[in-house]
Amino acid sequence: MFANLLHLIAGRPVSPGLECSAFVEQVQVETAEPRNQRMEKLILAGWILIAAKHVAIIWACRHYPVPFHQLWVNFPTWLLAALATTIYYARTRRA
Repeated sequence: MFANLLHLIAGRPVSPGLECSAFVEQVQVETAEPRNQRMEKLILAGWILIAAKHVAIIWACRHYPVPFHQLWVNFPTWLLAALATTIYYARTRRA
């Protein structure tokens, strides 16, 4: 590639056998992996812990006078967990 660039800059013609032989013509990538049952159990446990945390935050915000709404804590937690779960299930396939 750089040799062709140097030929182009210098104004020299490219060697006849090197036009397309060095380039990749096709690539196939299999990105979906089989689902891991242990990982799915870990995701479930994480969601259960997140639910327990949400309940604790809601209780704490109603019980104690805090200067913020409960969603300032709960929504980012839920959003990142949903994003991670979605990415996992999008990248895996059912075996």
